[in-house]
Amino acid sequence: MEKIKIITIFGTRPEAIKMAPLVKELEGRKEIDNKVCVTAQHREMLDQVLNLFNITPDFDLNIMKNKQSLTGITTKVLEGLKEVFEKEKPNLILVHGDTTTTFAGALAAFYQKIKVGHVEAGLRTHNKHFPFPEEMNRKLTGAIADLHFAPTMGSKTNLLKEGISEEGIFITGNTVIDAMKFTVDDDYRFENEELNSIDYKNKKVIMVTAHRRENWGEGIKNICIALKNIVQNNKDVELVYLVHLNPIVKDVVYKHLGNEERVHLLSPLDTKETHNLMNKCFMVMTDSGGLQEEAPHLGKPVLVLRDVTERPEAVNAGTVKLVGTNVNHILKEADLLINDPEEYENMKRAINPYGDGGASSRIVDAILFYYGFIEERPEEFKLM
Repeated sequence: MEKIKIITIFGTRPEAIKMAPLVKELEGRKEIDNKVCVTAQHREMLDQVLNLFNITPDFDLNIMKNKQSLTGITTKVLEGLKEVFEKEKPNLILVHGDTTTTFAGALAAFYQKIKVGHVEAGLRTHNKHFPFPEEMNRKLTGAIADLHFAPTMGSKTNLLKEGISEEGIFITGNTVIDAMKFTVDDDYRFENEELNSIDYKNKKVIMVTAHRRENWGEGIKNICIALKNIVQNNKDVELVYLVHLNPIVKDVVYKHLGNEERVHLLSPLDTKETHNLMNKCFMVMTDSGGLQEEAPHLGKPVLVLRDVTERPEAVNAGTVKLVGTNVNHILKEADLLINDPEEYENMKRAINPYGDGGASSRIVDAILFYYGFIEERPEEFKLM
């Protein structure tokens, strides 16, 4: 084999953020011929990341449509990738995490007997409905994959318990930490002027995202009620809520928070704006998975607006707390961080267990080892 032919597949903004540094690493290795295929499960938000990292896809399935269903996404990805795989005949495909693009991509490769590498493998809540459909997307992808790039020892342990061979598991850290080397600037000035108007030094700015399916309805409503109380009870708090474009989320958020002082309701920002807002804020409240990894890297405490998380390492490290969607519980934990400097400092200083910026390099080294281009198994990420 002169070169390993790889197709890197992703379709959403979170995947793109985490796969972008890996694409750059693959491009720099002479032993690898890498091509990028995007499904565009998300379109506009995906394109923002592609532009930021100067990535031009070789294949664009462009599947996104209004009110798309999980079934529609799955079938379109399967059909689109069948044509790509038949044309390119790759040795390996790489997918990331837990999206429907990820699962459908792995399944399409399996149907063509193409090997699968799973980036960010092994995360589990052990409840197939939380998060939905992500937990099962990740488990099913893990059942298909040949190479498993686990970000932490805990993720590797989950895979071993499911009968995955240790030989195919590599602990790499998380590629999102690699991505932040490209995006965070302490002197950053926002393109969004409303963000530039905020006094980050004298206000306790809370960055919020909340949009997951399991929180639709009562969950989002309770979160908004809690946020309203937090702002009204703390005159030094300013809130920036990046509101998902889905009307199921957006309508509820604007109903409860649209007229509140010191509350900024903004559309989702591009990656660079988001990372730099996180860098300047006081703390983060979110039901996102990725922010649980990104914020600790910047020393920002995180309150997770979910009852379970597939990222328990940060909870164990003390930089993340699960608070669910109960109004009183959210208020209690937020008040503690806002008004207890010792509690805040303890969470701020907790060690981020998710990486050191070298995950992409470790993943590519593992691929080269698997295909015989490197003789010794590469060293794995270890938490210091």
